[in-house]
Amino acid sequence: MESIVSSSYAVHFNKKAYRALNDHLSASSYSSLFIIVDENTYEECLPDFMNAIEGDLHFEVLEIESGEINKNITTCTHLWETLSSLDADRKSLIINLGGGVVTDLGGFVASTFKRGVDFINVPTTLLAMVDASVGGKTGVDLGPLKNQIGVINQPEMVLVIPSFLKTLEERQLQSGFAEMLKHGLIRNAKYWETLKQLSTFSDIDTKVYDSVVIKNEVVLRDPTEQNIRKILNFGHTLGHAVESYFLKSENHETLLHGEAIAVGMILEGYLSYKITGLPEAELVDIKSTFLSRYKKVSFSNDDIIGILNLLKFDKKNSHGNINFVLLNRIGSPIIDQQIPPNLYVEAFAYYKD
Repeated sequence: MESIVSSSYAVHFNKKAYRALNDHLSASSYSSLFIIVDENTYEECLPDFMNAIEGDLHFEVLEIESGEINKNITTCTHLWETLSSLDADRKSLIINLGGGVVTDLGGFVASTFKRGVDFINVPTTLLAMVDASVGGKTGVDLGPLKNQIGVINQPEMVLVIPSFLKTLEERQLQSGFAEMLKHGLIRNAKYWETLKQLSTFSDIDTKVYDSVVIKNEVVLRDPTEQNIRKILNFGHTLGHAVESYFLKSENHETLLHGEAIAVGMILEGYLSYKITGLPEAELVDIKSTFLSRYKKVSFSNDDIIGILNLLKFDKKNSHGNINFVLLNRIGSPIIDQQIPPNLYVEAFAYYKD
């Protein structure tokens, strides 16, 4: 697979990824090298990764606890203090080896330590490969509120090594697949149809590549999310609210990102049907596709009220308006749409029906 060139870096795949990394390490004069992992990637991915690194280089391994609940400023403070105690300076390099929590948080830590040190992302989950690999978004959650604190800052490179996907459970793969389905919905109806036909993840490598291409094309046109990049948030306005609500709830099992976004895409598909003219047949297609892959989530009336109360924290909001990305057809999104409040309840009723 050819490397995908973004604004100031490239996404490298498979053997080319390790070649690019070794060339970069050889050509650079880093004062110290760090790898951020969680307990899963420490065990499942770090050994293979280290075996592919050439030369007699010393890396300090910094381990954090896995899970969205640990994507917070407390974890960042621990890492900043550890980096300082190990004499990291502005000529250090941080490699983030993990899923979206590690790459988002690790990128934020690198971007803010000493006002910024170089970092490389090595996404190890399907979600991180197709979502966090492009765009330079870094950050952490504020309590249960998703990605409220962060900066857009580009890595030196991104390395996508699909063999790491073999370490994942089916549920984690399905979570990442939701973002791939989203790429079809917002950009390419043919890609949507192709992904719908996939029954296993045995031949996912080329589709990962296709999704990275789609996201990269969008980000290159709008690096700081002023207009078209917003389309990548389809399903995320309500989906993030669902995810945040379940994250803080003591009465519900925490949802994975893709599971919450799958709910959000059905809900926002319904809003698209009502507001921007998405054909009913395409709405039914969206709902049936996601419900065939993702377990239906139960919502009480109190849950729905709690979820809707979180919408005011969405990052796309401006001037007091809650802004949605909707579809007028599969593959054709429209940004900055406001929704009459009564339609929220209708959307949840449609989901539950």
